[in-house]
Amino acid sequence: MPTILCIEDELLVREDIVEELEDSGYDVLVADDGAKGLEMILGHKPDLVICDITMPQMDGFQLLQEIRGKYKLMADMPFIFLSALADEEHVIDGLKEGADNYLTKPVDFDMLKATVESSLRQIARIKYKNEDICVLDI
Repeated sequence: MPTILCIEDELLVREDIVEELEDSGYDVLVADDGAKGLEMILGHKPDLVICDITMPQMDGFQLLQEIRGKYKLMADMPFIFLSALADEEHVIDGLKEGADNYLTKPVDFDMLKATVESSLRQIARIKYKNEDICVLDI
């Protein structure tokens, strides 16, 4: 089962997200700020990241810039912002920064699960296509 990293500084929100994802059969890692999230990403290479934006130590934008800029081998890892910053401008900024999707709080768990499933399916298709190309190149 895929591993998802949840980076969220609000304990109750983080616990609710973890519970929903685990109930859906995912392995879930957690971090409570961007710096710890970076450590988890580098140490575990999760299949997908769900990340708040406004956090101590390193915010979600800084974390995403770090991952997309310095760790090119992780460029295919889906990154979903989940934030209380819900204005259209914030959503657009998050997507322009490189997030694959942007969800808002309060958390709509059905939307969260559907977005996670969609992102993981897309990654599976990309990996399948790349494996096909490698097989055909032999």
